[in-house]
Amino acid sequence: MATLEIHDLHVSVEAENGPREILKGVDLTIKQGETHAVMGPNGSGKSTLAYSLAGHPKYTVTGGTVTLDGEDVLEMSVDERARAGVFLAMQYPVEVPGVSVSNFLRTSATAIRGEAPKLRTWVKEVREAMDKLSMDPAFAERNVNEGFSGGEKKRHEILQLELLKPKIAILDETDSGLDVDALRIVSEGVNRVRETGEVGTLLITHYTRILRYIKPDFVHVFANGRIVESGGAELADQLENEGYDKYVKGGASA
Repeated sequence: MATLEIHDLHVSVEAENGPREILKGVDLTIKQGETHAVMGPNGSGKSTLAYSLAGHPKYTVTGGTVTLDGEDVLEMSVDERARAGVFLAMQYPVEVPGVSVSNFLRTSATAIRGEAPKLRTWVKEVREAMDKLSMDPAFAERNVNEGFSGGEKKRHEILQLELLKPKIAILDETDSGLDVDALRIVSEGVNRVRETGEVGTLLITHYTRILRYIKPDFVHVFANGRIVESGGAELADQLENEGYDKYVKGGASA
């Protein structure tokens, strides 16, 4: 069973007046088959956690450990983390001009699987996955995210998730900017992956609406750079009713 263990993680970014600490000692364990929702106010450090786990160079880890099945994730390069099974669905997916969706997906699958998928079966696999996400097959020949709407970009992120089958999926505010229909379709895609029992999911969100579709096993409240409370799905309902004020205590970190 794949396990991602985060222990006492501290992360800083460079600011005008020198390094500024954003994560201030995060502890979290995610096991294969589990879904953890991390909720908190804007600026609390949720996205910093996601990008730090993925290896974004903007963020400097100043303390703590992150391991995947006992292997030191922090010593891995970004591509090594991806090949080890860490997947990040970005809040704001970037455009990649000149690279088609089909080439991007097959190249990614080749890197993850260690060999190129057989073309005939791969084309069928992609088409079936796109159909489940209500994506026009023509998108396969378009450049990655170029001219895509917000909902189309998020569906493409979940398309990658379904095809690459990681051990740990980090979904950074996947619900951001989605209308009701797109939210339902994207959530159904996440649930299909979850139902395999082969992926541990870290779902980062500000609102509870996505949790009406994706039921978490655990909910964690994030404030001022750390997890300040954990519980079951009922904690999300409490946050919906009461908000984050009692956790912020004078303002969240940037």
